[in-house]
Amino acid sequence: MKRLSLMPLAVLAVFACSAASAQNLDAQRAAMRTAIDNAERGQFDANAATALRNHPLYGWLEYSALRRNIDTLGNVQAQDFLKRYQGQAVAETFRAAWLPALARRQDWPTLLANWKPSNDAGMRCAELNARQATGKADAQWTSDAQALWRSSGKSLPDACDPVFAILASRGGLTPALRWERIDAAADAQQPAVMRSAARGLPATELAQANDYAAFVDKPDARALNWPKNERSRRIATDGLQKLAKANPDAAEQQLPQYAQALALTPEQQGQVRYEIALWTVASYLPDSARRLAAVPESAYDERLHEWRTREAMARGDWPAALAAIRRMAPKQRNDSRWRWFEGRLLEKTGNPADATALYRAAAAEPTFHGFLAADKLKQPYALCPWNPNDSAQAKTAVARDPALVRALELNRIERPTWAAREWADALTRFDDTQRRLAVEVASNEGWFDRAVFALKGPQEQRLYTLRFPLHHDDTIRREASRNALDPAWIAAEIRAESIFNPKARSPANAMGLMQVLPTTGASVAKRIGLSGYGGAASLYDSDTNITIGTAYLRQLMDKYNGQPYVTIAAYNAGPTPTARWQSQRPNYDPDFWIETISYKETREYVARVLAFSVIYDWRLNGNALTLSDRMVGKVDGQRKSFACPN
Repeated sequence: MKRLSLMPLAVLAVFACSAASAQNLDAQRAAMRTAIDNAERGQFDANAATALRNHPLYGWLEYSALRRNIDTLGNVQAQDFLKRYQGQAVAETFRAAWLPALARRQDWPTLLANWKPSNDAGMRCAELNARQATGKADAQWTSDAQALWRSSGKSLPDACDPVFAILASRGGLTPALRWERIDAAADAQQPAVMRSAARGLPATELAQANDYAAFVDKPDARALNWPKNERSRRIATDGLQKLAKANPDAAEQQLPQYAQALALTPEQQGQVRYEIALWTVASYLPDSARRLAAVPESAYDERLHEWRTREAMARGDWPAALAAIRRMAPKQRNDSRWRWFEGRLLEKTGNPADATALYRAAAAEPTFHGFLAADKLKQPYALCPWNPNDSAQAKTAVARDPALVRALELNRIERPTWAAREWADALTRFDDTQRRLAVEVASNEGWFDRAVFALKGPQEQRLYTLRFPLHHDDTIRREASRNALDPAWIAAEIRAESIFNPKARSPANAMGLMQVLPTTGASVAKRIGLSGYGGAASLYDSDTNITIGTAYLRQLMDKYNGQPYVTIAAYNAGPTPTARWQSQRPNYDPDFWIETISYKETREYVARVLAFSVIYDWRLNGNALTLSDRMVGKVDGQRKSFACPN
């Protein structure tokens, strides 16, 4: 089912053509897209673009032309642009490109005249260089340069080197300041930065600092003879933590000698043992339980509490897993996930009566584990949709915001980075209600991911029609039926993969609504005899992508014996790790198998897709197949209703 794109009233007003046809608006949009593409290729023609001067994106068209020649751009032209678009996202985007160009040609007065505070370290250094070059290297300059020196233990841009050289020549980089950065770099496990910061130290201190850096790089027995002071202990802890990430066996073997020689505190030893345990248990290596037990309780955080629980689950040690949950802090333990598993573990250890209260608490949450708990109790799923009664005037006022108009237009012509900047600019002026209405306006235009990124807090999480858009539902139903799959599952996959953005593309080159890799797309298209498949670009066509993605899910379902929860894991992580998880924990209950997946991304992805499937079933049908049946592929099982528990 195709959705018509509705032009906001604001755009009609900007164009001053309330009677213009949709075809005219589409033609202007196409003309603007072409003009921007041409400008980026150096083919901007101001005269030819006259017809677009009233278009809300004309500033971005100008930016595209100016940006191409940024290193030779005249200052008068650049400052005129900034003045005309003052207060708009396009001006700040231009400024972020122009100021580095000014720094490259060392036009320091112009840089200072157009400077705005920045969090970018390179630009902060450029501004300090400009102040120094124009005779403004006063006491405040020294203080600002020292603050930048202290700001990070990681490498800073090359533009900072002249700043720190001048700071050092003026006596502003004392040994104490150098050691401060060395310590921070050690904590960040950056030995190269440690060496760089040490270069101005006296010879004896320089030798010690370089030895510290060498240890962080690769622990060495020379450290056994270090001064027995707090800095040596700190550096040794940093180096052993870094070693533990790469080789937990070596870190465990070497820890005792350094602990004794340098008198590492129990807390410092605990920090090292934390990393040893974490990087052992993350792969369920044989020494996981022993190394977890060696970590002092004071060193545990939520992450390690979870891993201790999973490790016991992975071994089938139900009493140990139950004990691990009960050692969590109340806030973590009361999450619906751990309430569910505490109840399950009580059942597995022979105490089912005490599980009921835990299931009841978990079932109040519309989450994967909350839905499972509701199945246990044979009660409706908890869902409390919020449908605010906003006035048409309020929606119209938000839709007319010029920055939002530009954001929507940029999204339509597939300029997502620029669109996000205009969106962020608009939100700086919106209150909570206006922000929510902006999400609704964007969603009506097919920009669905704004509901994921911009809705906040428990109340707004109940805006299910915004957070779970439903688009292309005719195609979804058709392909689900053709492949004997649940359409709610297909919708949930699309929501998890692309948030219904047909042009989505991942760093791994997965493309389109269902994030299909080109090799997979070609293989599946050939297997199902998909006529008209034109290679990778075809994956940006919504119907083609859903057809291929759904057929691929069917292919995986057949491979994994009709088990959706395993299929979803393989769709995300691939066949090799999925085969490993199956071989490690054969015949595990689905909920325990999912929770013991070693990849955090896949573990959360499987639970998320299954929970989304329940909500999309509600959106499509008003009720839902039980999650307990859904995750094992029982498509003709019981269906249940939804109710708000409040």
